[in-house]
Amino acid sequence: MTTASQRPAPSQWQLITLLTVVLMISYVDRGNLATAGPLIQKELGFDEVQFGKLASAFYLTYVLMMFPAGWATERFGAHRVLAVGVAIWALATLLTGFVASAATILLLRLLLGVGESPVFPASSNLLAANLPRDRLGGANGIISFGYLVGPAIGTWVGAMLMSSVGWRPVFILFGALSLVWLLPWMRYARRTAANAPPPALVEGAPSSWRILKERGLWGAALGHFSSNYNWYFILTFLPLYLVNKRGMSMIEMGNVAFWAYGLNSLGSVAAGLYTDRWIRIGRSPTVIYKFFMVTNHVVSIAAMAGMVLLPLNASLACLYAYQVFLGLSSPGVFGIGQILAGPLATGRWIGIQNCLGNMSGIISPALGGLLIQWNGGDYRYAFGAVCLVNVLGIFGWGVILPKVEPIDWTRDAPAR
Repeated sequence: MTTASQRPAPSQWQLITLLTVVLMISYVDRGNLATAGPLIQKELGFDEVQFGKLASAFYLTYVLMMFPAGWATERFGAHRVLAVGVAIWALATLLTGFVASAATILLLRLLLGVGESPVFPASSNLLAANLPRDRLGGANGIISFGYLVGPAIGTWVGAMLMSSVGWRPVFILFGALSLVWLLPWMRYARRTAANAPPPALVEGAPSSWRILKERGLWGAALGHFSSNYNWYFILTFLPLYLVNKRGMSMIEMGNVAFWAYGLNSLGSVAAGLYTDRWIRIGRSPTVIYKFFMVTNHVVSIAAMAGMVLLPLNASLACLYAYQVFLGLSSPGVFGIGQILAGPLATGRWIGIQNCLGNMSGIISPALGGLLIQWNGGDYRYAFGAVCLVNVLGIFGWGVILPKVEPIDWTRDAPAR
């Protein structure tokens, strides 16, 4: 007999589907600048350092607003906070199509970061509150498909459209389409409002200071930082690297990126579904999750070196291998925190973890651009820095992270 734990209710599938779509939209919109990079450089005259700073600007407000966004999801309700965020980032994307200067792009990228900051705290809060623990792996794998396939779709479709109509109409179109997601989301939120978790912090919820004292938070944050450093470097510089250094056209670059990000997204779904299956038959969540997380960083070291040192075909093979193993690790990035923190603290836990993990989004594009410029356009040193950062990921997920099991928040809690 199939239990409720083994088969999500229709409302759970609706939630997973809507979150998958919004995460895909999120990564399409934040990745558009990288796809348009060669065209924007030509029109507005940016060098790699200026472009890296513009790419990093998004992550400045994205990081600074992450903890407030996590707190807000628990205080005012994840449904509402997510809807407001989508409206802000959709408008920022749309207005980018009208810019005439680097300063305007900078301001809109900062606004985009504010809008996108609630997406992971809110989605994690909703999953932890509405799904049992042995379904979190699959749910995270499916929604990871959204944010991992987002760059594939955005880069491929964006490159095709930009080659025909230029980059400005594409930003306007994608921003307008992002607003459309709010229509089914508001209908879903109204139908499920009666069953939504209480918006205010409830009795028994740990304090933010209590969350900060957890070893698991710091292990997950360090691993998250390392994984994101790789990811954001590739997301920012892959189009420039393939076009400027490997001699590809915009369409060839778009095809390569589509298959790379597509493999990534398929790996995330497979890992999530198999993780849940193994947990249901009694396998240790700690062993399963740590294996995927650590293996990703080991493979990434070899893949990053191969991408920049080997001939074109072997370089692309390394890119595809990196994307597959990154996908296999993706369900654990947020699934681990959802299991450890539980419904009472997931919004703030993921807000803190994602804040620290996404500091790499500020550092990686900016430092990558500097290393490339300092070395006369040679990408080897920038790829070498990425290899070194992976060591932090191995240490965070493999050593600092404790057992992957729910934390008893009543332990050492002050008397009321």
